[in-house]
Amino acid sequence: MADETINGTPVTDKMITQWADEAEAGYDVATLRKRGRPTIGDGPGTVVPVRLDEALLQALNARAEQEHVSRSEAIREAVRAWTQVA
Repeated sequence: MADETINGTPVTDKMITQWADEAEAGYDVATLRKRGRPTIGDGPGTVVPVRLDEALLQALNARAEQEHVSRSEAIREAVRAWTQVA
């Protein structure tokens, strides 16, 4: 591997061998399933791309920052209010 890094740390042959040995030994599937993004509502979420003009995007970012929430959570809250779904 030429100049490959993980978070700025060079990846060595020793690291690759260790990861391969770990993978061959097997992973605890229950532990792996606990990783990743949390579910939203009743299950996994669906990504819905949406186009916003610059003024609307700036207003969204400002309000999300003011409310100390992510942009995604701000959008979900707005959709919940508009659709009246809890």
